[in-house]
Amino acid sequence: MKLVLRPSTERGHADHGWLKTFHTFAFASYYDPRHDSFGCLRVINEDRVEPKTGFGTHAHREFEIFSYIVNGELEHRDSMGNVEVMKRGDLQMTSAGTGIRHSEHAHGDKQVHFLQIWSLPATSGLSPQYFTRHFTDAEKKDRWAHIVAPVGAAGVEEKREASGPAPVHSPLNLFATLLSPAAKLSHAFSSTSLQRKGYVHVVQTSGYNAGKSSGAQVRVIGAEGGPLDLKEGDGAYIMAAPGEELTLENTGGQVAEVLLFDME
Repeated sequence: MKLVLRPSTERGHADHGWLKTFHTFAFASYYDPRHDSFGCLRVINEDRVEPKTGFGTHAHREFEIFSYIVNGELEHRDSMGNVEVMKRGDLQMTSAGTGIRHSEHAHGDKQVHFLQIWSLPATSGLSPQYFTRHFTDAEKKDRWAHIVAPVGAAGVEEKREASGPAPVHSPLNLFATLLSPAAKLSHAFSSTSLQRKGYVHVVQTSGYNAGKSSGAQVRVIGAEGGPLDLKEGDGAYIMAAPGEELTLENTGGQVAEVLLFDME
């Protein structure tokens, strides 16, 4: 298994006043050909939107778009007639397909902190769809909550609201955990392809920080060259053999919120 560090300080970053955002991959005015995409994964934006502001109505097509709410409340409206206020633990998935229009704003009087993630669908020309799921902190505590999985996979329901992972038309699985200090958690990559790609991201839960990484600390074990230490905002690209196992260990004094992608 090979890991390549993606430090928080090297992510794209912009502070627009109403929006503070970090870009793992090239997005908007941030461009780096080394970090354009990875497998089917095209966008990981860690956004903080100030109260009574947000993203006005705009169009998307041919992307699978999901929002992972960390704190605050996010109001979503779209051209399919969906109106929803999402809170911590909520996951909202829009399969844009042939085209949708939507808006997203901070709801209420508090800042909303969320991750917006885009992946490329395996099939084009799909009819737009909308799904929501909820995963409690208890479901993530020191274990993996399987929050996104490919359409047709075991336990995946193509219903607007259901238990289990949200469906995605991409060869991508997404897991989330809240890892306690000193706790360890392992993941065996899927054996469904000759080579697996992954990405691990430590959410910046301690607060907005555009400087050197701090806060919760996670050690990634199982790679060539020894373990890799990550702090909040840091991530790492993963190249793994099918079935190969990776272990996370919380080596700091704070709970670490971690997302792990497992892809073809």
